[in-house]
Amino acid sequence: MIDRLSGPQFKCAPLGEDASTLARLAQADERVLGVSRQKHHRYLINDSRTRGFSLYDGDDWAGYVYVDAGGHIGPVAVLQSGAATTAFRTALRLAVESGAPQVSAFLPGAGEAVLTTALEHGMRIKFPMLLMSSRDFGSWAQYLPRNPGFM
Repeated sequence: MIDRLSGPQFKCAPLGEDASTLARLAQADERVLGVSRQKHHRYLINDSRTRGFSLYDGDDWAGYVYVDAGGHIGPVAVLQSGAATTAFRTALRLAVESGAPQVSAFLPGAGEAVLTTALEHGMRIKFPMLLMSSRDFGSWAQYLPRNPGFM
């Protein structure tokens, strides 16, 4: 897969648990999802099997991504809807570079560009799901979940 990774990617830097980073993550989640996920970020940043990264478009903070030791991508959030594909491509590289035997992600159907990127890089849909809500929930064009139980 790494040989076929083409297209733009973000620069990335490891996430820390400092107050300014947690505040930035919470602000991004509130903007993208409408809710703060600060407790989730604290958990993931301290999980020894998971690595979190800030994503940068030049010097501008673009969002974040997590990749676990098993090669699972998520959550991912970006501030601009057009940046989701670049963030996902960056996450694919990070997952492959981790040496994980396989790569996986939960991808929302509303993120058509991300789904296309996944298929172009050899990923396949193995477990389709449907999320139902009685109210609007965030921007699926800017967010890739970790898993349904982690929402």
